[in-house]
Amino acid sequence: MYCAIVNANEIPVAHTPSGGYGEHFPPLILGNCTEPLIEGAPDLRGIWKTVSATRGGEPVPSDDRLLSYTERIEQCGNRIVDCGGGTVADARADGTEENGVHDVSVFDYTTPIHVIATYEDGAFVLRPVGIPGIEVRRELDADGHMIWTRPDMGGIRVVLERVSPPR
Repeated sequence: MYCAIVNANEIPVAHTPSGGYGEHFPPLILGNCTEPLIEGAPDLRGIWKTVSATRGGEPVPSDDRLLSYTERIEQCGNRIVDCGGGTVADARADGTEENGVHDVSVFDYTTPIHVIATYEDGAFVLRPVGIPGIEVRRELDADGHMIWTRPDMGGIRVVLERVSPPR
């Protein structure tokens, strides 16, 4: 039996719908893609839920929205789609602005964002264009948890567990 490879290039780039996607993730974006992940890409595919979160090294309050955060990550080739907080961040992790995230901010669903994406040393790294020194990282720890760090927002560190298998 022969299965054709569906390349990431064949799937249109996804964007956040007006006002965000709401309470439920949008349909899979890279679901039909069969291109293997590029070498050096951490396998972050699946749905992730927060286990713990700190801001500035201190645990966040029990009512902080970070503690109820869930995101879905899809990957194919060098492409990665991260759905979380109502937004869809679709990029190629190739270090170019052209192929980076061009979408809207999670804070208001209208402010444009432009972010360069890369895979570096086993981590998925995002660098907002025009904001030097900001590096948002997602990487796996020895226990298989995803560690998400943001130096903005008071220096957050979120530990997430995969609650669905990679798709």
